[in-house]
Amino acid sequence: MSGGGLLVAGTTSDAGKSVVTAGICRWLVRQGVKAAPFKAQNMSLNSFVTREGAEIGRAQAMQAQACRVEPTALMNPVLLKPGGERSSQVVLMGRPVGEMSARGYHGGRQERLLGTVLDCLEQLRNQYDAVICEGAGSPAEINLRRTDIVNMGVARNAGLPVLVVGDIDRGGVFASFFGTVALLSPEDQELVAGFLVNKFRGDVSLLEPGLEMLHGLTGRRTYGVLPFQHGLGIDEEDGLRVSLRGAVRESAVAAPAGEELLRVAVCAVPLMSNFTDVDALAAEPGVVVRFVDRPDELADADLVVVPGTRGTVRALRWLRERGLADALVRRAAEGRPLLGVCGGFQLLGEHIEDDVESRAGRVDGLGVLPVRVRFAREKTLARPVGEALGERVEGYEIHHGVAEVLGGEAFLDGCRAGATWGTHWHGALESDGFRRAFLRAVAERAGRRFVPAPDTSFAALREQQLDRLGDLIEQHADTDALWRLIESGAPRGLPFIPPGAPA
Repeated sequence: MSGGGLLVAGTTSDAGKSVVTAGICRWLVRQGVKAAPFKAQNMSLNSFVTREGAEIGRAQAMQAQACRVEPTALMNPVLLKPGGERSSQVVLMGRPVGEMSARGYHGGRQERLLGTVLDCLEQLRNQYDAVICEGAGSPAEINLRRTDIVNMGVARNAGLPVLVVGDIDRGGVFASFFGTVALLSPEDQELVAGFLVNKFRGDVSLLEPGLEMLHGLTGRRTYGVLPFQHGLGIDEEDGLRVSLRGAVRESAVAAPAGEELLRVAVCAVPLMSNFTDVDALAAEPGVVVRFVDRPDELADADLVVVPGTRGTVRALRWLRERGLADALVRRAAEGRPLLGVCGGFQLLGEHIEDDVESRAGRVDGLGVLPVRVRFAREKTLARPVGEALGERVEGYEIHHGVAEVLGGEAFLDGCRAGATWGTHWHGALESDGFRRAFLRAVAERAGRRFVPAPDTSFAALREQQLDRLGDLIEQHADTDALWRLIESGAPRGLPFIPPGAPA
Protein backbone atom coordinates (compact mmCIF):
# COMPACT_ATOMS: atom_id res chain seq x y z
CA MET A 1 0.00 0.00 0.00
CA SER A 2 1.35 3.44 -0.97
CA GLY A 3 2.13 5.93 1.78
CA GLY A 4 0.35 9.23 2.25
CA GLY A 5 1.31 12.43 0.53
CA LEU A 6 0.86 16.17 0.28
CA LEU A 7 1.79 18.79 -2.32
CA VAL A 8 2.96 22.14 -0.95
CA ALA A 9 2.20 24.73 -3.63
CA GLY A 10 2.65 28.50 -3.49
CA THR A 11 0.85 31.58 -4.68
CA THR A 12 4.19 32.75 -6.15
CA SER A 13 7.79 31.74 -6.47
CA ASP A 14 9.61 32.27 -3.17
CA ALA A 15 6.40 32.09 -1.11
CA GLY A 16 8.14 29.72 1.29
CA LYS A 17 7.40 26.31 -0.24
CA SER A 18 10.89 24.92 0.40
CA VAL A 19 10.91 26.05 4.03
CA VAL A 20 7.38 24.80 4.73
CA THR A 21 8.13 21.45 3.08
CA ALA A 22 11.28 21.03 5.20
CA GLY A 23 9.35 22.05 8.33
CA ILE A 24 6.58 19.52 7.70
CA CYS A 25 9.23 16.86 7.02
CA ARG A 26 11.04 17.54 10.29
CA TRP A 27 7.75 17.66 12.26
CA LEU A 28 6.68 14.29 10.81
CA VAL A 29 10.00 12.62 11.59
CA ARG A 30 9.82 13.81 15.18
CA GLN A 31 6.42 12.11 15.40
CA GLY A 32 7.97 8.81 14.32
CA VAL A 33 6.70 9.02 10.72
CA LYS A 34 9.03 7.74 8.01
CA ALA A 35 8.94 10.63 5.54
CA ALA A 36 10.69 11.75 2.34
CA PRO A 37 10.70 14.96 0.24
CA PHE A 38 9.94 15.18 -3.48
CA LYS A 39 10.15 17.89 -6.12
CA ALA A 40 9.36 16.68 -9.60
CA GLN A 41 11.08 19.53 -11.40
CA ASN A 42 13.43 22.08 -9.93
CA MET A 43 15.12 25.09 -11.51
CA SER A 44 18.26 25.84 -9.55
CA LEU A 45 21.96 26.54 -9.78
CA ASN A 46 22.42 25.32 -6.21
CA SER A 47 22.76 21.58 -6.55
CA PHE A 48 24.16 18.65 -4.61
CA VAL A 49 25.64 15.23 -5.40
CA THR A 50 24.06 12.18 -3.77
CA ARG A 51 26.09 9.20 -2.65
CA GLU A 52 25.21 7.33 -5.84
CA GLY A 53 26.64 10.24 -7.87
CA ALA A 54 23.37 11.91 -8.93
CA GLU A 55 22.90 15.69 -9.12
CA ILE A 56 19.78 17.07 -7.42
CA GLY A 57 18.67 20.45 -6.04
CA ARG A 58 20.25 21.44 -2.71
CA ALA A 59 16.82 22.28 -1.30
CA GLN A 60 15.78 18.64 -1.73
CA ALA A 61 19.03 17.48 -0.14
CA MET A 62 18.28 19.67 2.90
CA GLN A 63 14.67 18.44 2.99
CA ALA A 64 16.03 14.89 3.03
CA GLN A 65 18.19 15.90 5.97
CA ALA A 66 15.04 17.23 7.62
CA CYS A 67 13.62 13.72 7.15
CA ARG A 68 16.88 12.20 8.45
CA VAL A 69 17.24 10.12 5.28
CA GLU A 70 19.89 9.98 2.58
CA PRO A 71 18.97 12.08 -0.50
CA THR A 72 18.52 10.24 -3.80
CA ALA A 73 17.73 11.11 -7.41
CA LEU A 74 14.15 9.90 -6.83
CA MET A 75 13.55 13.02 -4.73
CA ASN A 76 14.27 15.42 -7.63
CA PRO A 77 14.08 13.56 -10.95
CA VAL A 78 14.23 16.70 -13.15
CA LEU A 79 16.66 19.54 -12.47
CA LEU A 80 16.97 22.55 -14.77
CA LYS A 81 20.23 24.51 -14.50
CA PRO A 82 19.93 27.91 -16.21
CA GLY A 83 22.72 28.85 -18.59
CA GLY A 84 21.16 32.20 -19.43
CA GLU A 85 17.77 33.84 -19.68
CA ARG A 86 16.42 31.41 -22.31
CA SER A 87 18.15 28.06 -21.97
CA SER A 88 18.93 25.48 -19.29
CA GLN A 89 20.82 22.25 -18.89
CA VAL A 90 18.34 19.45 -18.30
CA VAL A 91 19.44 16.98 -15.62
CA LEU A 92 17.35 13.81 -15.60
CA MET A 93 17.65 11.33 -12.76
CA GLY A 94 20.85 13.03 -11.67
CA ARG A 95 22.59 13.07 -15.09
CA PRO A 96 22.73 15.86 -17.70
CA VAL A 97 20.91 15.00 -20.92
CA GLY A 98 21.44 18.22 -22.86
CA GLU A 99 20.74 21.94 -23.18
CA MET A 100 17.25 23.11 -24.06
CA SER A 101 15.42 26.38 -24.58
CA ALA A 102 12.34 27.13 -22.52
CA ARG A 103 10.23 26.89 -25.68
CA GLY A 104 11.67 23.50 -26.54
CA TYR A 105 11.22 22.17 -23.02
CA HIS A 106 7.63 23.30 -22.61
CA GLY A 107 6.91 22.45 -26.25
CA GLY A 108 6.94 18.72 -25.68
CA ARG A 109 9.93 17.46 -23.69
CA GLN A 110 8.35 18.28 -20.34
CA GLU A 111 5.21 16.23 -21.01
CA ARG A 112 7.31 13.20 -21.93
CA LEU A 113 8.97 13.36 -18.50
CA LEU A 114 5.70 12.98 -16.61
CA GLY A 115 5.94 9.17 -16.62
CA THR A 116 9.42 9.32 -15.05
CA VAL A 117 8.23 11.81 -12.43
CA LEU A 118 5.21 9.73 -11.43
CA ASP A 119 7.26 6.54 -11.30
CA CYS A 120 9.77 8.21 -8.91
CA LEU A 121 6.96 9.48 -6.71
CA GLU A 122 5.32 6.05 -6.60
CA GLN A 123 8.61 4.41 -5.62
CA LEU A 124 9.00 6.88 -2.75
CA ARG A 125 5.40 6.35 -1.61
CA ASN A 126 6.02 2.61 -1.54
CA GLN A 127 9.09 3.13 0.67
CA TYR A 128 7.84 5.82 3.06
CA ASP A 129 4.83 6.51 5.25
CA ALA A 130 4.52 10.02 3.83
CA VAL A 131 6.01 11.92 0.90
CA ILE A 132 5.89 15.72 1.13
CA CYS A 133 6.06 17.18 -2.36
CA GLU A 134 7.05 20.72 -3.24
CA GLY A 135 5.56 22.53 -6.19
CA ALA A 136 7.26 25.21 -8.31
CA GLY A 137 6.21 28.77 -8.98
CA SER A 138 2.41 28.89 -8.86
CA PRO A 139 -0.11 26.18 -9.78
CA ALA A 140 -2.18 28.92 -11.47
CA GLU A 141 0.32 29.55 -14.27
CA ILE A 142 -2.40 28.83 -16.82
CA ASN A 143 -0.06 29.22 -19.80
CA LEU A 144 1.92 26.19 -18.60
CA ARG A 145 -0.86 23.95 -17.24
CA ARG A 146 -0.99 21.66 -20.28
CA THR A 147 2.63 20.62 -19.81
CA ASP A 148 2.77 20.87 -15.99
CA ILE A 149 4.60 18.02 -14.26
CA VAL A 150 5.38 19.69 -10.92
CA ASN A 151 2.18 21.32 -9.58
CA MET A 152 -1.39 20.25 -10.39
CA GLY A 153 -0.13 17.89 -13.09
CA VAL A 154 1.55 15.69 -10.50
CA ALA A 155 -1.19 16.28 -7.89
CA ARG A 156 -3.92 15.14 -10.29
CA ASN A 157 -2.06 12.08 -11.52
CA ALA A 158 -1.03 11.00 -8.01
CA GLY A 159 -4.23 12.07 -6.21
CA LEU A 160 -2.38 14.39 -3.82
CA PRO A 161 -4.07 17.01 -1.63
CA VAL A 162 -2.65 20.49 -2.16
CA LEU A 163 -1.78 23.08 0.49
CA VAL A 164 -1.23 26.59 -0.94
CA VAL A 165 1.36 28.76 0.84
CA GLY A 166 1.22 32.55 0.61
CA ASP A 167 3.82 35.10 1.75
CA ILE A 168 1.80 37.74 3.60
CA ASP A 169 4.93 39.89 4.03
CA ARG A 170 4.63 40.76 0.32
CA GLY A 171 1.02 41.92 0.67
CA GLY A 172 -2.06 40.82 -1.24
CA VAL A 173 -2.15 37.35 0.25
CA PHE A 174 -5.97 37.05 0.33
CA ALA A 175 -6.29 38.01 -3.32
CA SER A 176 -3.47 35.60 -4.15
CA PHE A 177 -5.15 32.71 -2.33
CA PHE A 178 -8.54 33.37 -3.94
CA GLY A 179 -7.11 34.00 -7.39
CA THR A 180 -4.96 30.86 -7.29
CA VAL A 181 -8.02 28.67 -6.67
CA ALA A 182 -10.28 30.56 -9.06
CA LEU A 183 -7.87 30.10 -12.00
CA LEU A 184 -7.79 26.30 -11.66
CA SER A 185 -10.05 23.86 -13.46
CA PRO A 186 -12.85 22.17 -11.47
CA GLU A 187 -10.82 18.94 -11.37
CA ASP A 188 -7.74 20.74 -10.04
CA GLN A 189 -9.78 22.72 -7.51
CA GLU A 190 -11.07 19.49 -5.97
CA LEU A 191 -7.55 18.79 -4.69
CA VAL A 192 -6.83 22.25 -3.21
CA ALA A 193 -7.57 21.59 0.46
CA GLY A 194 -6.66 24.98 1.91
CA PHE A 195 -4.06 27.58 2.72
CA LEU A 196 -1.06 28.31 4.91
CA VAL A 197 -0.06 31.91 5.66
CA ASN A 198 3.70 32.48 5.83
CA LYS A 199 5.79 35.32 7.33
CA PHE A 200 3.04 37.01 9.36
CA ARG A 201 4.10 39.90 11.60
CA GLY A 202 1.87 41.05 14.44
CA ASP A 203 -1.26 39.92 16.25
CA VAL A 204 -2.91 36.90 14.60
CA SER A 205 -6.31 37.95 15.96
CA LEU A 206 -6.24 40.89 13.52
CA LEU A 207 -5.91 38.40 10.64
CA GLU A 208 -8.71 36.07 11.70
CA PRO A 209 -11.65 38.04 10.18
CA GLY A 210 -9.93 37.87 6.80
CA LEU A 211 -9.30 34.13 7.17
CA GLU A 212 -12.98 33.60 8.00
CA MET A 213 -14.04 35.58 4.93
CA LEU A 214 -11.59 33.60 2.80
CA HIS A 215 -13.17 30.41 4.09
CA GLY A 216 -16.61 31.73 3.24
CA LEU A 217 -15.53 32.70 -0.27
CA THR A 218 -13.66 29.49 -1.12
CA GLY A 219 -14.98 26.83 1.25
CA ARG A 220 -11.39 26.12 2.21
CA ARG A 221 -9.78 26.58 5.60
CA THR A 222 -6.42 27.98 6.60
CA TYR A 223 -4.18 25.33 8.18
CA GLY A 224 -1.88 27.73 10.00
CA VAL A 225 -0.32 31.17 10.25
CA LEU A 226 3.47 31.01 10.46
CA PRO A 227 5.16 34.03 12.06
CA PHE A 228 8.02 35.87 10.39
CA GLN A 229 11.35 34.67 11.76
CA HIS A 230 14.86 35.66 10.70
CA GLY A 231 17.38 33.21 9.35
CA LEU A 232 15.00 30.38 8.43
CA GLY A 233 15.91 30.03 4.76
CA ILE A 234 17.32 26.69 3.67
CA ASP A 235 19.70 26.34 0.73
CA GLU A 236 18.57 28.65 -2.05
CA GLU A 237 17.09 27.50 -5.34
CA ASP A 238 17.13 30.60 -7.49
CA GLY A 239 20.54 31.00 -9.10
CA LEU A 240 19.47 33.73 -11.55
CA ARG A 241 19.61 36.44 -8.91
CA VAL A 242 21.88 37.02 -5.93
CA SER A 243 20.03 35.93 -2.82
CA LEU A 244 21.60 36.72 0.51
CA ARG A 245 19.37 34.84 2.87
CA GLY A 246 19.88 32.45 5.74
CA ALA A 247 23.14 32.72 7.61
CA VAL A 248 24.64 35.36 5.31
CA ARG A 249 22.02 38.10 5.36
CA GLU A 250 19.71 37.56 8.29
CA SER A 251 21.91 36.32 11.13
CA ALA A 252 23.80 38.66 13.41
CA VAL A 253 27.56 38.15 13.47
CA ALA A 254 28.58 36.68 16.80
CA ALA A 255 31.49 38.25 18.64
CA PRO A 256 34.87 36.88 17.55
CA ALA A 257 36.79 34.45 19.70
CA GLY A 258 39.95 36.50 19.08
CA GLU A 259 40.57 40.24 19.06
CA GLU A 260 39.46 41.07 15.51
CA LEU A 261 36.81 40.27 12.94
CA LEU A 262 37.61 38.58 9.64
CA ARG A 263 35.99 40.13 6.56
CA VAL A 264 35.08 37.95 3.57
CA ALA A 265 34.01 39.39 0.19
CA VAL A 266 32.28 37.05 -2.30
CA CYS A 267 32.30 38.13 -5.94
CA ALA A 268 28.69 38.00 -7.16
CA VAL A 269 29.53 36.54 -10.58
CA PRO A 270 26.79 35.90 -13.17
CA LEU A 271 25.01 32.52 -12.99
CA MET A 272 26.53 32.03 -9.54
CA SER A 273 26.14 28.41 -8.44
CA ASN A 274 26.45 26.74 -5.06
CA PHE A 275 27.10 30.04 -3.31
CA THR A 276 25.90 28.16 -0.23
CA ASP A 277 29.60 27.23 0.07
CA VAL A 278 30.11 30.45 2.04
CA ASP A 279 27.35 29.68 4.57
CA ALA A 280 29.87 27.79 6.67
CA LEU A 281 32.09 30.88 6.79
CA ALA A 282 29.16 33.09 7.76
CA ALA A 283 28.31 30.69 10.60
CA GLU A 284 31.69 31.32 12.24
CA PRO A 285 31.70 33.83 15.12
CA GLY A 286 33.56 36.94 14.05
CA VAL A 287 33.39 36.28 10.30
CA VAL A 288 31.53 38.90 8.25
CA VAL A 289 30.46 37.73 4.76
CA ARG A 290 29.17 40.06 2.05
CA PHE A 291 28.57 39.77 -1.70
CA VAL A 292 30.29 42.40 -3.84
CA ASP A 293 30.34 43.57 -7.45
CA ARG A 294 32.80 46.53 -7.42
CA PRO A 295 36.62 46.59 -7.12
CA ASP A 296 36.63 49.06 -4.22
CA GLU A 297 34.61 46.59 -2.15
CA LEU A 298 37.61 44.22 -2.14
CA ALA A 299 39.94 46.74 -0.51
CA ASP A 300 39.24 45.91 3.14
CA ALA A 301 38.48 42.20 2.63
CA ASP A 302 40.74 39.75 4.44
CA LEU A 303 39.58 36.96 2.12
CA VAL A 304 38.00 37.19 -1.34
CA VAL A 305 36.03 34.21 -2.62
CA VAL A 306 35.25 33.67 -6.31
CA PRO A 307 32.41 31.14 -6.17
CA GLY A 308 31.11 28.59 -8.64
CA THR A 309 29.31 29.66 -11.80
CA ARG A 310 27.39 27.96 -14.58
CA GLY A 311 29.15 30.32 -17.03
CA THR A 312 32.90 30.46 -16.36
CA VAL A 313 33.77 32.38 -19.53
CA ARG A 314 30.84 34.75 -19.01
CA ALA A 315 31.99 35.32 -15.41
CA LEU A 316 35.51 36.10 -16.65
CA ARG A 317 34.14 38.69 -19.05
CA TRP A 318 32.01 40.21 -16.27
CA LEU A 319 35.00 40.44 -13.91
CA ARG A 320 37.03 42.21 -16.60
CA GLU A 321 34.25 44.61 -17.53
CA ARG A 322 33.83 45.70 -13.91
CA GLY A 323 37.52 46.02 -13.11
CA LEU A 324 37.33 43.17 -10.63
CA ALA A 325 39.70 41.00 -12.68
CA ASP A 326 42.55 43.51 -12.30
CA ALA A 327 41.79 43.84 -8.58
CA LEU A 328 41.97 40.06 -8.14
CA VAL A 329 45.27 39.82 -10.03
CA ARG A 330 46.75 42.62 -7.89
CA ARG A 331 45.49 40.92 -4.78
CA ALA A 332 47.18 37.64 -5.70
CA ALA A 333 50.45 39.44 -6.53
CA GLU A 334 50.37 41.17 -3.15
CA GLY A 335 49.96 37.82 -1.35
CA ARG A 336 46.49 38.66 0.00
CA PRO A 337 44.14 35.68 0.53
CA LEU A 338 42.01 34.58 -2.42
CA LEU A 339 39.92 31.42 -2.83
CA GLY A 340 38.40 30.13 -6.06
CA VAL A 341 35.80 27.36 -5.96
CA CYS A 342 34.83 25.32 -9.04
CA GLY A 343 34.18 27.90 -11.81
CA GLY A 344 35.94 30.46 -9.63
CA PHE A 345 38.97 28.14 -9.51
CA GLN A 346 38.89 27.63 -13.29
CA LEU A 347 38.96 31.32 -14.15
CA LEU A 348 41.96 31.92 -11.86
CA GLY A 349 44.06 29.65 -14.10
CA GLU A 350 46.16 30.38 -17.19
CA HIS A 351 43.60 29.60 -19.85
CA ILE A 352 40.34 27.76 -20.54
CA GLU A 353 39.48 25.61 -23.55
CA ASP A 354 35.68 25.68 -23.69
CA ASP A 355 33.83 24.05 -26.58
CA VAL A 356 31.03 22.86 -24.27
CA GLU A 357 29.59 25.51 -21.95
CA SER A 358 30.19 28.80 -23.81
CA ARG A 359 31.70 27.32 -27.01
CA ALA A 360 34.17 30.21 -26.88
CA GLY A 361 37.21 28.07 -27.60
CA ARG A 362 40.45 29.17 -25.94
CA VAL A 363 40.08 32.03 -23.46
CA ASP A 364 42.79 33.51 -21.26
CA GLY A 365 42.18 33.20 -17.53
CA LEU A 366 43.46 35.55 -14.84
CA GLY A 367 46.75 33.64 -14.65
CA VAL A 368 47.16 33.64 -10.88
CA LEU A 369 47.20 29.83 -10.55
CA PRO A 370 49.35 27.40 -12.60
CA VAL A 371 46.30 25.61 -14.01
CA ARG A 372 44.90 24.96 -17.48
CA VAL A 373 41.28 23.95 -17.91
CA ARG A 374 39.60 22.00 -20.69
CA PHE A 375 35.83 21.57 -20.70
CA ALA A 376 34.71 17.97 -21.22
CA ARG A 377 31.24 17.00 -22.45
CA GLU A 378 30.90 14.48 -19.62
CA LYS A 379 30.12 16.16 -16.32
CA THR A 380 32.14 15.20 -13.24
CA LEU A 381 29.81 14.30 -10.35
CA ALA A 382 31.64 13.03 -7.29
CA ARG A 383 31.76 12.98 -3.48
CA PRO A 384 35.51 13.18 -2.74
CA VAL A 385 37.14 12.76 0.66
CA GLY A 386 40.67 13.96 1.32
CA GLU A 387 43.00 15.94 3.55
CA ALA A 388 44.21 19.54 3.53
CA LEU A 389 46.01 21.68 6.09
CA GLY A 390 46.32 18.56 8.22
CA GLU A 391 42.55 18.06 8.46
CA ARG A 392 40.08 15.60 6.94
CA VAL A 393 37.83 17.17 4.30
CA GLU A 394 34.62 16.02 2.59
CA GLY A 395 33.14 17.73 -0.45
CA TYR A 396 31.28 17.24 -3.70
CA GLU A 397 32.12 18.04 -7.33
CA ILE A 398 29.83 19.26 -10.15
CA HIS A 399 31.73 20.52 -13.20
CA HIS A 400 32.55 20.06 -16.88
CA GLY A 401 35.99 21.65 -16.57
CA VAL A 402 38.98 19.33 -16.26
CA ALA A 403 41.93 21.03 -14.56
CA GLU A 404 45.56 20.29 -15.43
CA VAL A 405 47.59 21.48 -12.45
CA LEU A 406 51.09 22.48 -13.57
CA GLY A 407 52.62 23.62 -10.30
CA GLY A 408 51.99 25.14 -6.94
CA GLU A 409 51.17 23.24 -3.77
CA ALA A 410 48.52 20.48 -3.79
CA PHE A 411 45.16 21.57 -2.37
CA LEU A 412 41.97 19.45 -2.57
CA ASP A 413 42.72 18.20 -6.10
CA GLY A 414 43.44 21.81 -7.06
CA CYS A 415 46.39 23.89 -5.99
CA ARG A 416 47.70 26.75 -3.90
CA ALA A 417 50.14 29.44 -5.02
CA GLY A 418 51.13 31.90 -2.31
CA ALA A 419 47.91 33.08 -0.67
CA THR A 420 45.69 31.95 -3.57
CA TRP A 421 43.83 28.65 -3.22
CA GLY A 422 41.74 26.91 -5.88
CA THR A 423 39.63 23.75 -5.84
CA HIS A 424 36.70 22.11 -7.62
CA TRP A 425 35.35 20.88 -4.27
CA HIS A 426 32.09 22.38 -3.07
CA GLY A 427 31.15 22.01 0.59
CA ALA A 428 34.74 21.67 1.83
CA LEU A 429 34.29 24.51 4.33
CA GLU A 430 31.53 22.54 6.07
CA SER A 431 34.28 20.27 7.47
CA ASP A 432 34.83 22.01 10.81
CA GLY A 433 38.49 21.18 11.43
CA PHE A 434 39.51 22.15 7.91
CA ARG A 435 37.50 25.38 8.02
CA ARG A 436 39.20 26.43 11.25
CA ALA A 437 42.66 25.61 9.85
CA PHE A 438 41.89 27.51 6.64
CA LEU A 439 40.66 30.58 8.54
CA ARG A 440 43.78 30.54 10.72
CA ALA A 441 45.90 30.51 7.54
CA VAL A 442 43.84 33.37 6.07
CA ALA A 443 44.07 35.43 9.28
CA GLU A 444 47.85 34.96 9.40
CA ARG A 445 48.24 36.04 5.77
CA ALA A 446 45.88 38.99 6.29
CA GLY A 447 47.61 40.10 9.48
CA ARG A 448 44.41 39.84 11.51
CA ARG A 449 44.26 38.87 15.17
CA PHE A 450 41.34 36.57 14.40
CA VAL A 451 40.92 33.20 16.12
CA PRO A 452 38.30 30.66 14.93
CA ALA A 453 35.91 29.54 17.65
CA PRO A 454 36.97 26.07 18.83
CA ASP A 455 33.49 24.52 18.98
CA THR A 456 31.48 25.70 15.95
CA SER A 457 29.79 22.69 14.35
CA PHE A 458 28.22 23.52 11.00
CA ALA A 459 26.28 20.23 10.96
CA ALA A 460 24.85 20.99 14.40
CA LEU A 461 23.85 24.50 13.31
CA ARG A 462 22.07 23.08 10.28
CA GLU A 463 20.24 20.59 12.49
CA GLN A 464 19.17 23.42 14.79
CA GLN A 465 17.85 25.32 11.79
CA LEU A 466 15.81 22.31 10.65
CA ASP A 467 14.46 21.85 14.17
CA ARG A 468 13.37 25.50 14.15
CA LEU A 469 11.42 24.78 10.97
CA GLY A 470 9.82 21.76 12.62
CA ASP A 471 8.94 23.90 15.64
CA LEU A 472 7.32 26.46 13.37
CA ILE A 473 4.94 23.85 11.96
CA GLU A 474 4.30 22.17 15.30
CA GLN A 475 3.52 25.41 17.11
CA HIS A 476 1.68 27.41 14.47
CA ALA A 477 -0.09 24.94 12.17
CA ASP A 478 -3.04 22.62 12.80
CA THR A 479 -0.95 19.47 12.73
CA ASP A 480 -3.88 17.12 13.34
CA ALA A 481 -5.61 18.50 10.27
CA LEU A 482 -2.35 18.35 8.29
CA TRP A 483 -1.93 14.70 9.15
CA ARG A 484 -5.51 13.96 8.02
CA LEU A 485 -4.67 15.57 4.67
CA ILE A 486 -1.49 13.52 4.30
CA GLU A 487 -3.19 10.29 5.29
CA SER A 488 -6.62 10.66 3.67
CA GLY A 489 -6.36 13.30 0.93
CA ALA A 490 -8.35 16.46 0.28
CA PRO A 491 -11.79 16.79 1.89
CA ARG A 492 -14.65 15.81 -0.40
CA GLY A 493 -17.21 18.28 -1.65
CA LEU A 494 -14.98 21.33 -1.85
CA PRO A 495 -16.85 24.01 -3.83
CA PHE A 496 -15.91 25.19 -7.30
CA ILE A 497 -14.80 28.83 -7.44
CA PRO A 498 -15.52 30.49 -10.79
CA PRO A 499 -14.35 31.31 -13.37
CA GLY A 500 -11.94 28.32 -13.35
CA ALA A 501 -9.19 27.74 -15.86
CA PRO A 502 -9.86 28.99 -19.41
CA ALA A 503 -10.75 26.30 -21.89
